[in-house]
Formats: sequence, C-alpha cells, structure tokens
Amino acid sequence: MTTDTARKADEEQIRELLEDRAAATTERDARRFLSSCAPDMVDFSLAPPLQYKGPQALDQQAVEAWYATWNGPIEVSLTQVEITVGDDVAFSHSINRMHGTKSDGFEVELWSRATVGLRKIDGTWTVTHTHSSVPFLMDGSGRAALDLKP
Repeated sequence: MTTDTARKADEEQIRELLEDRAAATTERDARRFLSSCAPDMVDFSLAPPLQYKGPQALDQQAVEAWYATWNGPIEVSLTQVEITVGDDVAFSHSINRMHGTKSDGFEVELWSRATVGLRKIDGTWTVTHTHSSVPFLMDGSGRAALDLKP
C-alpha cells in the first residue's frame, strides 16, 4: 500500500510533468511535449478526428506543423488542476488557457477542459490518455462556446 508521503510525491511528479508539457507547448518543443507519452497513448484532441492512437497520437511532425501555425510563443496555463493518484494509475483534470497569435495575425484566447490519464511504468509516470474539449452551445447551433472563462 502506498503511504501518504509517497502519494504526495507521486502527485508532485505528475503536476511537474503536466506543467512541463504546457511549457513545452509555450516553447514550441514538440519532442519535449511528446516525451512523457506512452507508445500506445490515446488522445481525444480538440482537432478531428475523434481519436488519435499510438503512433498517430505521437506524431512529432504533426505537432510541429500545428506549432508552425502560430507566431511567437503559445502561452498555456493550467488552472484548477486536480490530481488523483493510485499505486500505478492516476488521472488529472484541469481548466486550461491557451493564448497567442496565429500566423494570420488572429489573436487566440481559448479556455478548454483537459483530462489526462497516466500509468506508472518502470517507476515513471507516463501519459497514456488525454482528452481536451470545449463546451458547445445547446441551442441547436452546434457552435463551440469559445468565449467562456472560469
């Protein structure tokens, strides 16, 4: 059984991993962003298709291509981070802010919801599942509610 001290240490390691992934996006470092991911990771991204799996979810060139659609840093801030840790499985959820300027000059400020699933593999917390979403308006329009803020 895991002690409270060990569980707190695991939680801190996971928090640092999540913050490092956010910093990697800010710095547009695709290799670093993907380095904490398991080879069989599943990603439910904001972008189509409905899911990415394994190599498709870990496509460094695709991440770099997305980074290339931005001018300058892509500021990512994690807020309201909650982490639940078991012996070898954990998950987190948060409300995240992305801010920056697209290559066409359009300024983006987007709040989204994120859930991350992790497994402890060979003593290291590894991302095995990610899910990002934005709410959509339930008025029949199907439009994303991109102006929400916590």
